[in-house]
Amino acid sequence: MQLFGRRAETGALDRLLVRAAGGAGSGLVLWGEPGVGKTALLEYAVGAAPDATVLRCRGTRMEAGLAFAALHELLWPVTDRLEALPGPQAAALRGALGLSRDTANRFLIGAAVLSLLSGLARERPVLVVVDDAQWVDEATAHCLGFLARRVATEAVAVLLTGHEDPASGPWEGLPALEVVGLADDDARSLVATVAPDADPGLVEDTIRAAGGNPLALHELPTLDREAGDETLLPSGDPVPVGPRLRRAFCARVDAMTPPARALLLLAAAEDRGDRDVVHRAGAGWGVDRRTWDEALRSGLLEVSGSRVEFRHPLIPAAVYDGAPFLDRQVAHRALAAALPPDAVEERAWHLAAAADGPDEAVAVLLERAAEQCLRRSAGPTAARTLRRAAELSPVPSDAARRLAAAARAAWDAGRAQEARQLLDDAERRDDEAAVARWSGGLRGILEFVHGRPERAQRYLVCDMAAVPDARGAVELGAVAVRAAWSAGRPDLQQEALRRLLDVDAGDDRSLAELLPALRGWWACYDETGELTPVAPDGAGDLVARLGAAAWSLLPPVPLAQAWGIEGPLADVLRVQAAQLRRRHELAALAMVLSQTAVLDLFAGRWGEAEAGAAEGLRLAGEVGADHVVTQCRTSLACLAAARGDDRTVHEHTTRTLQVSVPRGVRALSAAAYWHRGRAALFDGRPQEALEHLLPITDAGHEAAHPTGALSAAADTVEAAVQVGSAEVAEAGAAMVASWAQRTGATWARATAHRLRALVGGGIEAEAEYRAALDVPGATDQPLEHARTRLLYGEWLRRARRRADARLQLAGAAEVFERLGAEPLRERALREQALAEGPTARREPGPPGRAGLTAQELRVARLAADGLTNREIAAQLLISPRTVGHHLANVYPKLGIDSRATLARIDFAGDLRLGGAAPGR
Repeated sequence: MQLFGRRAETGALDRLLVRAAGGAGSGLVLWGEPGVGKTALLEYAVGAAPDATVLRCRGTRMEAGLAFAALHELLWPVTDRLEALPGPQAAALRGALGLSRDTANRFLIGAAVLSLLSGLARERPVLVVVDDAQWVDEATAHCLGFLARRVATEAVAVLLTGHEDPASGPWEGLPALEVVGLADDDARSLVATVAPDADPGLVEDTIRAAGGNPLALHELPTLDREAGDETLLPSGDPVPVGPRLRRAFCARVDAMTPPARALLLLAAAEDRGDRDVVHRAGAGWGVDRRTWDEALRSGLLEVSGSRVEFRHPLIPAAVYDGAPFLDRQVAHRALAAALPPDAVEERAWHLAAAADGPDEAVAVLLERAAEQCLRRSAGPTAARTLRRAAELSPVPSDAARRLAAAARAAWDAGRAQEARQLLDDAERRDDEAAVARWSGGLRGILEFVHGRPERAQRYLVCDMAAVPDARGAVELGAVAVRAAWSAGRPDLQQEALRRLLDVDAGDDRSLAELLPALRGWWACYDETGELTPVAPDGAGDLVARLGAAAWSLLPPVPLAQAWGIEGPLADVLRVQAAQLRRRHELAALAMVLSQTAVLDLFAGRWGEAEAGAAEGLRLAGEVGADHVVTQCRTSLACLAAARGDDRTVHEHTTRTLQVSVPRGVRALSAAAYWHRGRAALFDGRPQEALEHLLPITDAGHEAAHPTGALSAAADTVEAAVQVGSAEVAEAGAAMVASWAQRTGATWARATAHRLRALVGGGIEAEAEYRAALDVPGATDQPLEHARTRLLYGEWLRRARRRADARLQLAGAAEVFERLGAEPLRERALREQALAEGPTARREPGPPGRAGLTAQELRVARLAADGLTNREIAAQLLISPRTVGHHLANVYPKLGIDSRATLARIDFAGDLRLGGAAPGR
């Protein structure tokens, strides 16, 4: 096969194949307009990999709605290898391929395909070729995206073609190469090869009309000659290729006999490549062996075994679009009749394509097909199928019911915007209460994750009466209470709680047991916003029971932390995350991940917290859950504040406030203000910290929130003490002490002792610091425990108990270093140096005689020049934490206690300005 003007593209393919053969697999998406030559490049790749196992499939418009249809075509040649897979993977893949009735779990299917191809690649390189990926069904597309992103250490290359830039969607993140039209000289060479005796005028007209499209360049000159129609290529400005190619192909089709045209139309409408179905459907159209011979001789159609396909996907598009609607209608009906009895989905879609008006029988069949899709976790396909069923519904209420079900399927699949549009369409056909009943109160849930929480509360409270079962009403009521909490509206929270507790559980005993538990959980504020003395006995068991019922019954993480039962909540959330992954419920999974990240953060699992927040952020962005996105951002901002990364704190909190403030999500606004205040406090800017923290307690402020104020109280008190604001400090300490007395939460008891020591000072402070450190379970929040040791160490140093101070400060510094809390670690090290006392200080000696290692000397020189730890780390390609470690060794070796002294050292061996070190 000769390619013109494709040196860059073939070079990229060659490099990809060489790397894959060496065990460094990857994916590549070739994209561009139809007919631009993507398929030819795939053929080149196949020819360039003679020793590879080649697996191929092609997306088709008809099968775009059939989950795993393309995967079936791709893997059919190697289904005998399924026995080598782990049992759960093999079962999931068999279910996807229709080989069993096992549930098709998307995550297991992706893992199974990866395992299958990895096994093949151990024998010889594997080349996966997917043409027309824009028409591949969504389930297969996500599976192939999963595969292509995970073959970096396998001898596997994944090549895909599509019409659009894969910057988003299932191929997002994969390398991509745009295939553009040929330059005029290459186009002339191609036309000269296709039609060597073509008139020069025809060649130039072809080049001008084709716009560099190789398929047009290949077809138009010969079609013009065959049709004998000079008007196919008029002179003038370039015109779009698509319409001309369609007209060109139709000219060829129109020249064929009626049975051959019927055969081509049936093949185009069938769109799955099943030769037997096409042949049976054509029996009533006079399609016989001679008809097949004519179609094959035309070059438009090709047959391989039981498969039939067009030479290029533009051809069936032209044939189908060019046929009269009545002919297309008859073709679809014939194909529906020719299908086997168990092909419910395919028959439903053919009959739907044949319908020219409302048809309840076809709508019912589509509904059955959607149920099959949902059993396979193919939510997007189910949503499309139900939407078409609604279009064919003669009765508006039936259409509304199907649209509401489609909205729920879209939401469960993580398509919030599509779900919202489907709900709007449903409400235009029936009243809102009926749509709420059919969709399970989806309007309020969508508003909760995307819009204004106060509005969500109103929707949810109203829809509690509309849903048909008590359990659904309880779940909506729990989300309504949560929405009011997010808005910082205790009055709305109590209203929703009353409605929730009024639900009649009927014979559902487990539900009846949950209602009192929910009362105890949410009754932490009365209608005035004041804390109420509710003791959450057995709160851990309560969390487990609520989590086993539904994720929506669980309280928000900050409230769970306030009660001090974050451990049980973390266990429940991890179980739920695994279940949601299996069910592919992306919206709920994103919400759970965002909350798990908060728990990991305060438990000192910062790596897990960062990974969970990042994944939650990505998933929430994909499904349009804005508030979950901002919650993930607040976790990342909290991490950045502890690490001393002010720029990242500012970026995440700014983007959080851009969403939370206009929509009145005070819980998220409070978190953003808190983390800004924390960053300033840790960096030694207490006045600025207080400016960020005080609004959280100001009832009229956009960031005011009761739980937020409680969470930020320790930082508010510390900042207030440092700036001398006794009233603020005492109020914050009293708030935490009251909460500790009422709940007995570990964190509250430890923090209350710490704040009393910080505010009160004096000789009683030591007993309070010791009590804070000795609270059972206080070490479960390592950052806060280490902060208590830091404050205690500072108090001991000021009391001139230097040995005791060094012990506390060293322990705090060790935890800060392990976590990566750089500002606090540097503060602890500074206090340690001061705690060494005057007797330990000596004149700074020459670095060369101080026993510095080569790396310590490099670090010291850069620090002496005024570079920060991060700037030094960037120059030496090490971490800021390692820089701090080296400086902690440098100071005692040189007999100094600060950077100021380090800056005065001449690294040839003398002090730059002479004299003693500061502090002597």
